Amino acid sequence: MRVLVAYASESGSTREIAERIAAVLEDHGLDVTTSPVDWVERLDGYDAVVLGSAVHSLHWLEPARAFVDRHQKELQLRKVWLFSVGMPAALRWPLRGVAGRREETALADELGGLAARDHRLFSGAYERAQNDTLVGQLIFGLVAGRYGDYRDWPDIDAWAHGIAHALSRDWVAQPLRGSRRGRRLAR
Repeated sequence: MRVLVAYASESGSTREIAERIAAVLEDHGLDVTTSPVDWVERLDGYDAVVLGSAVHSLHWLEPARAFVDRHQKELQLRKVWLFSVGMPAALRWPLRGVAGRREETALADELGGLAARDHRLFSGAYERAQNDTLVGQLIFGLVAGRYGDYRDWPDIDAWAHGIAHALSRDWVAQPLRGSRRGRRLAR
């Protein structure tokens, strides 16, 4: 079974989550290609797609939204899982829960047109160096934001294992034929 793990990342946190998901899927014997969404030209030959994006202002990044628009019909013919990387865990309680629910609701509305098997919102990493404007720092301080790495690797791994198990119920996994991480896909 061939699986595409495609992502839109701005500072690398989403890319690292995509790579971790791909590694778990590969450990289950799946043939996985990991790629930025901008490099994916076609979905031919993929049985399943795991698609993720960083979230800014309650929306996926533009390259991820363009990918969905460009491949809408192809995605409907495949098993699809979605993940988003936001920052609710960087906020202090009680804002964390409110922001997380608000982000999940906005993303569900935005991604509702895709018949995805599941969508998961993960927290990412946000370092002070990424917030280089005074306005950005003031806003982050006003919402009681905390810099740091809030990725929950055990939760990410568990979600990826769930995808692998769902795929193995539908298909007999083919022997691992190697990964094509970061390679531009042929036309």
